[in-house]
Amino acid sequence: MAWTMRLWRPRSLGVALGVFMTIGFGLQFLGGSFQRRLPGLQLRQSWVPSLGSTVKSCLPRQRLVFLKTHKSGSSSVLNLLHRYGDQRGLRFALPAHYQFGYPKLFQASKVKGYHPQSADTQKPFHILCHHMRFNLKEVLQVMPSDSFFFSIVRDPAALARSAFSYYKSVSSAFRKAPSLAAFLSNPQAFYRPGARGNHYARNLLWFDFGLPSPPETKTMKVSPQLPRDPKSLQLHIVPSGASPGTLFRPVTTAADSYKQPASLVSSDFRPSSFIQWGLAWLDSVFDLVMVAEYFDESLVLLADALCWSLDDVVGFMHNAQAGKKQSLIRTANKTVVTGEDQQLTKQARAWNNLDWALYIHFNRSLWARIEQYGRSRLQRAVAELRARREALAKRCLVGGEALDPKYIADAKLRPLQFGSAKVLGYVLQSGLNQKDKEECERLATPELQYKDKLDAKQFPPTVSSPLKTSRLLSP
Repeated sequence: MAWTMRLWRPRSLGVALGVFMTIGFGLQFLGGSFQRRLPGLQLRQSWVPSLGSTVKSCLPRQRLVFLKTHKSGSSSVLNLLHRYGDQRGLRFALPAHYQFGYPKLFQASKVKGYHPQSADTQKPFHILCHHMRFNLKEVLQVMPSDSFFFSIVRDPAALARSAFSYYKSVSSAFRKAPSLAAFLSNPQAFYRPGARGNHYARNLLWFDFGLPSPPETKTMKVSPQLPRDPKSLQLHIVPSGASPGTLFRPVTTAADSYKQPASLVSSDFRPSSFIQWGLAWLDSVFDLVMVAEYFDESLVLLADALCWSLDDVVGFMHNAQAGKKQSLIRTANKTVVTGEDQQLTKQARAWNNLDWALYIHFNRSLWARIEQYGRSRLQRAVAELRARREALAKRCLVGGEALDPKYIADAKLRPLQFGSAKVLGYVLQSGLNQKDKEECERLATPELQYKDKLDAKQFPPTVSSPLKTSRLLSP
């Protein structure tokens, strides 16, 4: 079996990446690939697929760091991590509320129960997965360096559509714009760097990964088109306006055929060395970056990399918005993209140029892993995953799908309503036996309620009344 080498994450590297631009390391590009020369990093063996889906020669990974990026399908990943850790008694690194001081960089001190100076040795954490702005140096204060680091990205055109409706009330740039089309046609009329909530309005993925904006961003023009590189892997991009629901349903999608969709081609894409360095740095830290447009394929690769079963990664879609205007007209087996949608997509990718560079990079890396895993093998696993999800939906859910929140009477299952669009949730079937009810409830529980459940489990409330009485009676 052939092994390749990859960079291992440094133990003392923070996210203030700009200061490292003066250090004498560089990136030597050779065609479509590059050699990384980063001092102080150790090399380790790269990920390789397991030998089979039924016979595992590895042990399940249970030290996990998931960077939960915004509006990228990350709430659905969070649910499977919640369920996996909950059922196995794993210890989560939890925020005091629901986020780790976001949008500020992550600080270890924000983790509930983390007391590095305490004489009491705390139990180690297994999973860190709630919203944060990534800060490697501080993450490594909480999690061991051999943890499995992973995240998820989404086409910035699709992300912009979701973010605009969801964060319109908290982003001053979005709030001023009458529509996303108006915003993208002239973003400088609405956007002011550093204004309250405006990190949601541009390059949100780059921001969540903890990367700084390169100095040349203000003047650099990055084409939203794809690079012409016949030697590199072709990108696989589904139409950015496609309904996110299709990513999680066991139905035929553009990904099923594993054929390369039509793509835009241009030779104008010239990322700066700063962006190239940032992508190389992320490669040295993250073991896997999933792609929302190929969510089920990403789940299969995640299960294989973690030595988990498909049952460990099957789940329902969470935090999906209802009533979104669809820019795609579906007829028979064809998808028609309107001219207006094409223009919006082009503008969104150009405005979010750093996110587009991220997406191009991790789209390619995902499909490189798919090639290594085997497309036929992946297709079978994806079909099995979707079949299991469909069976669970029929057994657990009223209507077999997500519903408008007005139908959800159980507060434990009603998702937080935020933004201009309603957030869908689930209603459980009646008459479930106790075992099925518990399983279905875990699958349907929104992230905030599940976080509260884990919090109560790890930090059970103490009975304080007798203690107070004894103190009053003490001399």
